[in-house]
Amino acid sequence: MNDSEIIQSVLNGKHHNFRILVEKYQQKVFSVAMGFVHEKEDAEDITQEILLNAWKSLKFFRGNSSFSTWLHRIAVNACLNHTRKNKGTVLTRFSSFFGYEGMRQVDIPLYEENPEEIIIKKEHSEWLQKALDSLSEKQHTAIVLSKYEDLSQREISEIMNITEGAVESLIQRARKNLREKLLSVSGKRKTA
Repeated sequence: MNDSEIIQSVLNGKHHNFRILVEKYQQKVFSVAMGFVHEKEDAEDITQEILLNAWKSLKFFRGNSSFSTWLHRIAVNACLNHTRKNKGTVLTRFSSFFGYEGMRQVDIPLYEENPEEIIIKKEHSEWLQKALDSLSEKQHTAIVLSKYEDLSQREISEIMNITEGAVESLIQRARKNLREKLLSVSGKRKTA
């Protein structure tokens, strides 16, 4: 069954079929949440909240866009709301941007890494996290959907309800801002 058929079956009373959509999209929603909150536990909580909201709102899904786009909109809005509520929270970890998962506050050294390399990776992770969090909401959203979800500019434009050109511009500005912020931080580190 495709998404439309699953949704129709859920709306017709086969509520257990919603599980198919959850299994299909849960990891994608979690990735979006990680892109905003950077904490696995928070991302898991937000993912559950997003899927519950999707369940409750399914009767309002009109099919003007794909279910995936609709769910991503719910996810982005929930993440932005969470971020706004927790603006002052100090974030302590960030991993997916560098491609290594499971970085914890206390890292256990791997055999091929020495303690200095671990500290440097953690510092880089924290710098990137702060730089990402300092972006405007639109830039942050565009870069997260582009890099975490690997969505096309067309898909991002549908989710954000803006043109593809605007998405491209947001991503370019986000990259430029990230680069400048990270170069600024690394320059300060070298002079210290």
